Amino acid sequence: MIELTGVTKSYNNTIKAVDNVSLTIPKGEIFGFLGPNGAGKTTTIKMITGIIRPNAGQIKINGKDIATDTLEAKRQFGYVPDSPDMFLRLKGLEYVSFMADIYEVPREVRSARILQLAQRFDMTNALGDTIQSYSHGMRQKIMIMGVLVHHPEVWILDEPLTGLDPRSSYTLKEMMREHADSGRTVFFSTHVLEVAEKLCDRVAIINRGQILFCGTFAEMQQHFQSNVSLESLFLELTKHE
Repeated sequence: MIELTGVTKSYNNTIKAVDNVSLTIPKGEIFGFLGPNGAGKTTTIKMITGIIRPNAGQIKINGKDIATDTLEAKRQFGYVPDSPDMFLRLKGLEYVSFMADIYEVPREVRSARILQLAQRFDMTNALGDTIQSYSHGMRQKIMIMGVLVHHPEVWILDEPLTGLDPRSSYTLKEMMREHADSGRTVFFSTHVLEVAEKLCDRVAIINRGQILFCGTFAEMQQHFQSNVSLESLFLELTKHE
């Protein structure tokens, strides 16, 4: 579960990147976080993950406060950032093993997990190569593998499908559904509205730091008394902002 209560982030004490946002994402749900470029999506995600601190408000991950119980809160989730260009000099296997070390994954189980993830993402033959030599899509896949190796309860994914080939994209969406259906939480941002419409149990639309809507796609259609696509409703919501 992810809980945000009155979260605000300002820059230079004037620009509110995130403005009094409150959200609750329960277990067993895929939650889509949507918004135009610069709307506050990544800032919100960086606050949830503890990378930056809010000016006001509280954030809890499975009941652990990210500000006051930071280590325990961070043990609850796996985070895929919006750029996979990290640890480029490590080999793929070295990176995933490093992540397993950080999260204290027992050595007797990590090999099987790494192998399973590599097989699902078609990365088995690339584990011995440096991340620097990978394509963008392969870097994205190795970052996802590193995040999932410790079986986190909560997945926090910032534009995770960017750069993935169709097969890997399908695999990740399948894994997201499996994770939520097992009673865990998936929170992800995306600009691909068709994916959000088909995959998410609920969505929130943020623009200029404020939540414009939060609920199911059906609730959004009912609110607007329309049966058009999520893309059309999204454009309608954000056009005057």
